[in-house]
Amino acid sequence: MSTYNFDKVIDRRGTGALKLEALQPRYGNAHLLPLWVADMDFENPHFITDALRRRLEHSLFGYTVEPPDYRPTIIRWINEHHHWDVRPEWLAYIPGIVKGIGMAINVFLRPDEKVVIQPPVYHPFRLTPEGNDREVVHNPLLPLEDGRYAMDLDGLDRLLDTDPKCRMLLLSNPHNPAGIVWSPETLRRLADICHRRGVLVISDEIHADMTLYGHRHTPFATVSDAAAACSITFGAPSKTFNIAGIVSSYAIVPNDTLRRRFYRWLSANELDEPTLFAPIATIAAYRYGEPWRRAMLGYVEANIDYLIDYFARHLPAIRPLRPEASFLVWLDCRGLNLDHDALIDLFVRRAHLALNDGQMFGPGGEGYMRINVGTPRAILSEALERLRHAVDGQ
Repeated sequence: MSTYNFDKVIDRRGTGALKLEALQPRYGNAHLLPLWVADMDFENPHFITDALRRRLEHSLFGYTVEPPDYRPTIIRWINEHHHWDVRPEWLAYIPGIVKGIGMAINVFLRPDEKVVIQPPVYHPFRLTPEGNDREVVHNPLLPLEDGRYAMDLDGLDRLLDTDPKCRMLLLSNPHNPAGIVWSPETLRRLADICHRRGVLVISDEIHADMTLYGHRHTPFATVSDAAAACSITFGAPSKTFNIAGIVSSYAIVPNDTLRRRFYRWLSANELDEPTLFAPIATIAAYRYGEPWRRAMLGYVEANIDYLIDYFARHLPAIRPLRPEASFLVWLDCRGLNLDHDALIDLFVRRAHLALNDGQMFGPGGEGYMRINVGTPRAILSEALERLRHAVDGQ
């Protein structure tokens, strides 16, 4: 029996929660059940709240320095969980992973150089380069018969061979939205292809600590010398410990040349200086959080099992892909035989649910929806019942 109560329903109204406050402008209905934004509805663990509260008791919030145990705590966590010996000088705070992607684009790419992404994939991978006036080139994932995906590495090899303007690849590792834990062999071949052509890999590993069902995460930079030489890794405790609002991300850059160039720019713009509460929350999470993390992942796995069983029994036209990591589940809704607008109408207007529609994740996402199951079982159950009634009423 877990000592943590993940069944507790937290009323997030009045807290500025994005998943609630943005319902009206984005969906046209402020009263939808929100299972779209990738943060969890679980109460923050007490050891993080207690650490923040202790600092709040000293009511002076001026300029601060990085705590001496900040880097050692991150390094210890990564070593214990991912067997990666990160050196202190490889680390730097960054004010968010999407922001880090934008920073890397501006530091390393000329205006005419391009960014490769592997859709369907986390939508800022497309929006951030485009917003920074860089062309995005697609190397779509290959759908497999079991509903999973593989990287099209032969296609990537040809693409980079024919278009030398492709100078950066954004890697979702583990993958969002499909929850894939990429194998060391896949990552090693990806590294070989990119390193050979001087392509910089930005590996977003924010879901690294949320592997499920016995799967193990492999940091991209660890698979080979080539991977370490051509990559920047972004990580954070924010997904795992539900502290996205605190902004506690960091970069890891093993390669000296890349690191000097990137970190010099970060430092010049003071973008590597953490806000007051980010190190406090990070240290608390990584020092005391392992029992909570294990209990939370067990609850998420049970939610996923519940969802998969529910669809099999009541909504077989929708096929969920069992994720290997994270609290996000990729739903194949093509069996409903609805076009994009009709699918959105089913979920939003009829079922009164707010999910992410697959089309936003790029080519290959059409006919899919992404649901967040990092929520109390009662809320997930209500969402599935709403969807069942909406489908039955078509």
